[in-house]
Amino acid sequence: MSQFEGVYREVIEKSEWVAIATTGPDGPHLAGCWTRYALALGIQDDEIVFPAGGYQKTSENLRRDPRIELLFATGAVARAKGQGQGCTVRGTGELLTSGPKVDKAKAQFPWARGALVVKVTGLRTHLS
Repeated sequence: MSQFEGVYREVIEKSEWVAIATTGPDGPHLAGCWTRYALALGIQDDEIVFPAGGYQKTSENLRRDPRIELLFATGAVARAKGQGQGCTVRGTGELLTSGPKVDKAKAQFPWARGALVVKVTGLRTHLS
């Protein structure tokens, strides 16, 4: 059974962009990506892959501390008390520069230097 079912799948599919948070020696660091890029590469049961163009600081942070959080949000998903929902995906991340995932990312996104691979360990919604 996929972790990405129900509201999680709906929020991700309707989200325009995703915030990517890592932690480095100077504290939190935020990067972003268009959600459609991850959807194009396919969101798996326990993994999300993004094409990586820059992500220099993100990559540096992940080498020190692989923990990563992603925030997806959209106003297009209803919740019990109104419209709009967000979800956080927690996991570990790594920026790969070779291998099948990188080859796939580069085939679809010629500007990519690699693939940011997030192994999912948890999900939560933000609004009730």
